[in-house]
Amino acid sequence: MTHFSTEQTRSMANAVRVLSMDAVQAANSGHPGMPMGTADVATVLFTQFLKFDAADPHWPDRDRFILSAGHGSILLYALLHLLGYQDMTMDEIRKFRQMGAKTAGHPEYGHATGIETTTGPLGQGIANAVGFALAERHLNARFGDDLVGHRTYCLAGDGCLMEGISQEAITLAGHLKLNKLIVLWDDNGISIDGKISISDSTDQLARFRSANWNVLSVDGHDADQIGAALEAAQNSDKPVLIACKTIIGYGAPNKQGTSATHGAALGADEVAATRKNLGWSYEPFVMPNDTLDAWRKAGSLGSEARAAWNKRLAASPHKAEFERAMSGALPADFDAVMAAYKQELAKSPPWIATRNSSQNTLDVINAAVPETVGGSADLTGSNNTKSKDMKPLTSADYGGRYVYYGIREHGMAAAMNGMALHGGIIPYGGTFLVFTDYCRPSIRLSALMGIRVIYVMTHDSIGLGEDGPTHQPVEHVAALRVMPNVAVYRPCDAVETAECWQLALQNQNGPAVLALTRQKLKPARLTYSAENLCARGAYEIAGSDKPAEVVIFASGSEVEIAIAAKEKLDAAGKPTRVVSVPSMENFEKQDAAYKAKLLGKETTRIAIEAGVRTGWDRFIGVEGTFIGMTGFGASGPAETLYKHFGITADAAVKAAAK
Repeated sequence: MTHFSTEQTRSMANAVRVLSMDAVQAANSGHPGMPMGTADVATVLFTQFLKFDAADPHWPDRDRFILSAGHGSILLYALLHLLGYQDMTMDEIRKFRQMGAKTAGHPEYGHATGIETTTGPLGQGIANAVGFALAERHLNARFGDDLVGHRTYCLAGDGCLMEGISQEAITLAGHLKLNKLIVLWDDNGISIDGKISISDSTDQLARFRSANWNVLSVDGHDADQIGAALEAAQNSDKPVLIACKTIIGYGAPNKQGTSATHGAALGADEVAATRKNLGWSYEPFVMPNDTLDAWRKAGSLGSEARAAWNKRLAASPHKAEFERAMSGALPADFDAVMAAYKQELAKSPPWIATRNSSQNTLDVINAAVPETVGGSADLTGSNNTKSKDMKPLTSADYGGRYVYYGIREHGMAAAMNGMALHGGIIPYGGTFLVFTDYCRPSIRLSALMGIRVIYVMTHDSIGLGEDGPTHQPVEHVAALRVMPNVAVYRPCDAVETAECWQLALQNQNGPAVLALTRQKLKPARLTYSAENLCARGAYEIAGSDKPAEVVIFASGSEVEIAIAAKEKLDAAGKPTRVVSVPSMENFEKQDAAYKAKLLGKETTRIAIEAGVRTGWDRFIGVEGTFIGMTGFGASGPAETLYKHFGITADAAVKAAAK
């Protein structure tokens, strides 16, 4: 539905172009081409189709707009300012790309309202959008049309579609028939190096059709065509791609259509020429009143829909549960449920792999926390991520809580980011720990955005055995530990696994990685503790009755090796204590007194982990003994490999004797 004349729409689009151009010119840094080229598409979308209210940016049932081509961030900032988002002032536009400004070089989640996700690494946004759309369908199935019924729009460029993650994302979306997902492709045929034709000849329309999408194609500078395509997309039975043929840098008379407009300011002469070409006589960062009034009107068009939704929410029997879910708060009895489960474990400590301990914990968690939505990248039976009562989420039943992601590790991780950002869902997904290499860009963005996504990574060491060094992670735990704001948990038994899951769920401000074993482990925590000891990051799991001469630090599957070494050392007259280190990150958050006491002053200091040494000098010092891996693994049974690489209790005893 159009609320503005053709002339108004043209002027509104030119306001976006000029504001984008001026901000990049003032910063002498940025990407003016994409915003100038897609201004017509964005104007039609935001003034005629997008359901939102600038006065309430957090309205849960708003449509989501994802700028996948994050280098064009000034497009989003210009739109937010013009629409009347209070925190996106003209001063913020003037400070584009400057230290401390909300208008960062690429959109950053949390910097300003209206920024739904952090984009910039190409392809991430379109994969996030799949997660947003999946979350909407799932919550619609849970809470009904009265509370959940919105669309996800994604503006993507050629680079987004060339990145491999896009294939994982679009095939998953097509398979699940996420018909509330609409992708607008900025088909400008230009990348940094020049014309797309020098590096790619993909028929993108055929590609999307083959992935079970409906496909439309329009002139990206014809408002009527854009509007007609968006109108047709509203009633699709599949996700929709609208290919918008645009001219990059549209309006710049000497540079439009070339890569010169992609990633650099136009220059003073071209800016002046563009003003003349567009008939724009206003000074930089000055908006004519009639154009600004039209944009502000567009920003309030959703107020009636929002007011009607608020009334439905107030009358809904699901109000309290809906608000709790969207807030991210866990059910009130969650801690009590976990305490009861730990008490059961203490009665009969199981001798099982931590991946199995994780599944048993999920049986408890998923029954208590209805927001969890799990999945695996085609390794369900290995990752043990599907609890006993979970039903699959399918195109026929979006109410299911288990996603079969297929062999799409990267797409899975990015979609989980989108699900978490949408709200109302706590996503977790599994694959082998070695394949965090395929997930790493998305894990990094989870951390950068500070969102709760849980990565269940099994087969965490040479202990996976016969699959050999291609599948045996050696450096991966260390590599994850050095990433800021990622909680890496490597539990040693069923109790620690439960505690680590509890901590991962309680933290709304960052992702967690659970590194879990394939091989069975001897239980180490044999008595109930009301305190979550893993919250300490490191704690004494086996003390010494006498002043200790030796201290052994270990994580995960190597804790049982450390305890076995302690028993031998104690018997040999060398009192030893063992410290379990399930989370180095949590340990660093403890006060100085706790850390000093736990580290102790023993001169014989040993660390055991079936990975590389990185990170362990914090505990043992550079003179301490590290028992672990110095290279890649090998193919063979787990017990043989541990002996071959010298990761044994006897090796620890020998080191202590030296």
